[in-house]
Amino acid sequence: MTTFLIILAIIICVLLVLIILVQNPKGGGLSSGFSSSNNIMGVQRTGDFLEKGSWGLAIALMVIALLINISSPTATTGGSGKDSKIQEQIDKTAAPSALPSLPQGKPADTAK
Repeated sequence: MTTFLIILAIIICVLLVLIILVQNPKGGGLSSGFSSSNNIMGVQRTGDFLEKGSWGLAIALMVIALLINISSPTATTGGSGKDSKIQEQIDKTAAPSALPSLPQGKPADTAK
C-alpha cells in the first residue's frame, strides 16, 4: 500500500510540475504560444483550468503525503533494532563490573 502511494505521489509531482510550467506568468509562458489556437477552437479560459488543476494536484499531493505517513510502519516503543543495539553497547560500557577480571598473580600479556 505504501509503495502504491509513493508511486502515485511521484506521478502527481510530475503532473504538477508540468501544469505549473504551462501556466501563463506575468510575462508570458509556454501557454502564450497556444493563445491563437485557443481562440480559434473556442477555449478562452485555459488559465482557470490550469490554476484549478494545479491547486487540485497540490491538495492531492498533501493528502497522499499524510496517507503515506499514516500507513507507514511505525517504530515500537522499545525502539528499533539499531537503537536497541546502541543501548546495549552503552549499557555494557557503563557497567565496568561486567567486564571479566584477570587473576591477581598472572600478567595480562603472557606471550611465550
